[in-house]
Amino acid sequence: MSIALIDYDAGNLTSVRKALTHLGARFETPAGPAALAGAGAVIVPGVGNFEVTAALDADWRRAIAGVLERGGLLLGICVGLQWLFEGSEEAPGVPGFGALPGRCRRIEHPDPAGPADGALFKVPHVGWNSLHRTRDSWVLDGVEEGDQVYFTHSYAAPVGPECIGSTTYGIEFASVVERERLVGMQFHPEKSGDVGLRLFRNVLDRMAA
Repeated sequence: MSIALIDYDAGNLTSVRKALTHLGARFETPAGPAALAGAGAVIVPGVGNFEVTAALDADWRRAIAGVLERGGLLLGICVGLQWLFEGSEEAPGVPGFGALPGRCRRIEHPDPAGPADGALFKVPHVGWNSLHRTRDSWVLDGVEEGDQVYFTHSYAAPVGPECIGSTTYGIEFASVVERERLVGMQFHPEKSGDVGLRLFRNVLDRMAA
């Protein structure tokens, strides 16, 4: 199985590479879209403003769509998850991949006046938070209700039919999505300890299936 880890200048890939190497995965960082012709799986990471995904131009989109059409698997991490949707309010002029319906929006507290107890509510959402399993999925095999994972983001995807795990910080948002062989994780599995490694292992096992 050839795994393509996409580097589009949207963050440091070092921690993702370390996690994949720790799990014994074989992967490459393709120089361009043409190199995806033989890929059986694609990982799209990302940090920062949604605008960075503009680098995933029409050629990249066609190549990534081709991997899915051949029965391959696509994993989006953090901004990579958001890119799977139609777009984000963070960069309205930049379209997402559009494989999932809806747009990402800024995290905000449901009460405009802020938390009633006076507790601080800060954006970006940075740190550990829990996963709520919204439905069963192979992605979550071995992951327990309430397990903690590591986030750093200001915008989030809506909770829809493809949401298999949600998290609440101000609003409830989709922290894990899955539709057949398309997967997204808003948190960073590569920074989420044993839980993150288990999620990576589930994805890698599916890639090999």
